[in-house]
Amino acid sequence: MTNAVDVALMIDLLGVFFFAVSGSLLAARKGFDLVGSLLLASLAGLGGGVARDLIIDTVPAAFSNPAYLIPPVLATLLVYFLFSGVERVSNLLVVFDAAGLGLFCITGTIKALEFGLHPVAGILLGVTTAVGGGLLRDVVANEVPQLFDPRDIYALPAMLGAGLTALLVGTGWFNVVTGAVVATLVFALRVLAWRFSWRAPLAVLGWKRSGTA
Repeated sequence: MTNAVDVALMIDLLGVFFFAVSGSLLAARKGFDLVGSLLLASLAGLGGGVARDLIIDTVPAAFSNPAYLIPPVLATLLVYFLFSGVERVSNLLVVFDAAGLGLFCITGTIKALEFGLHPVAGILLGVTTAVGGGLLRDVVANEVPQLFDPRDIYALPAMLGAGLTALLVGTGWFNVVTGAVVATLVFALRVLAWRFSWRAPLAVLGWKRSGTA
């Protein structure tokens, strides 16, 4: 049981780190200072998990375990020292964001199911965990949230990952290997959707997308 908890913690911390890097990269692109970078990294990395824990009425892991404060600091320092050599920030931001999305949709769903939530509720909470940090990051940085960008697919990969996780847990097939497969699938779908401009249908049939870049 202890090993399972340790693995879950490491996966969660890794997801925090990936999202935190995306926050610091966005801060660098927007010209924020080091403090702003750390705050945006913290919002991106911890926001989804805090929302998850508040919904299931438990003390947020970010406040009860000091280990959760380490990834945003590491991400901020990483971007601070390496940003001068990074030329395509937007590409890296999508990659790190996709990695965090793939991990958080899994950990959020699993934690919801462990607290006794119905599988459908677990899937919804998994998606909330996955997209919450990115939503906060974009809003605070005055960007159009990727979650609501009609020119991109963001929540659908998280929904797929959360749904597969709930199915695997319910059938007893979830383990490190199947979890890695789900995370990789979500990551690949998110990056491919961005790379090839895959889009979901608009809210109203017959409407055309705006020509904004």
